[in-house]
Amino acid sequence: MYCLIAFSLNTLYSMKILLSKEAGFCFGVKRALRLTNQTLEESKCPVYTLGPLIHNPQVIEDLKSKGVLVAQSMDEIATGVVILRSHGVTPKLYQQLLDSGLTIVDAVCPNVKRVQKLVSQLKQEDYTVVVVGERNHPEVMSVPGIVEGDTIVIESIEQAENFPQTERIGMVAQTTQACEYFRKIAGILLHKTFELRVYHTICDAVERRQQDCLKIAEQVEMMLVVGGKNSANTSRLAQICSDNGYATYHIETASEIQPEWLKGIKKIGITAGASTPPWIIEGVVAALS
Repeated sequence: MYCLIAFSLNTLYSMKILLSKEAGFCFGVKRALRLTNQTLEESKCPVYTLGPLIHNPQVIEDLKSKGVLVAQSMDEIATGVVILRSHGVTPKLYQQLLDSGLTIVDAVCPNVKRVQKLVSQLKQEDYTVVVVGERNHPEVMSVPGIVEGDTIVIESIEQAENFPQTERIGMVAQTTQACEYFRKIAGILLHKTFELRVYHTICDAVERRQQDCLKIAEQVEMMLVVGGKNSANTSRLAQICSDNGYATYHIETASEIQPEWLKGIKKIGITAGASTPPWIIEGVVAALS
């Protein structure tokens, strides 16, 4: 916890800042960045990622300045090293990469790989496979059967309620989903089948982050959630706080903080997504001082 004190000509105003101990890089992001920096040091060939390595624009810009090229498709890569993004790639694309002869560095988060493995296992055992997540998120797109349409994505309570009666359902979650939401979907699908097999695939770090942000939100007058606007886990933190009735702002950097937000505020909570670097979090704390 930080305690910042600001002075004006006429008043003494103290503002307390509660910073989540879970804020910032998770294991998977640290691993992806470590592998990328190591590849940059060792490779004499061009280094590419297929799509952004992680969902933080500031980190991606920093990697670009170091020489990492972001390709949107294999057509943009003739030679060099391809780093597989932390969110994973589709099975079809992975096979194409293997066949291409390009050097591959696997930076896919181990938790994402676990989801992929479990889905393959469930499909082999003839379960109707359901993924609770966002259909167009790269992590979900990397799950076996999503592109082909024989793995089903549920994006809302309404979709779960309208799910047809099915003999056997196997269920996993996008690793950044909200835990309570996942439980609600599981409860609904339980009444849609004779057998429901549920794997809790939400990342432990994501779950701890969600729990900690709510604990902090209960103690403060306003929450700042720091991280990429394209980051699913960061957006989820902001949504969880907002849905529970707490004043919440999702920002990418300190430059987005508006002075009018702070009027009369004596306690502010800060949390950050799994792809938010320490220097951005520190910049937010410094700006509030």
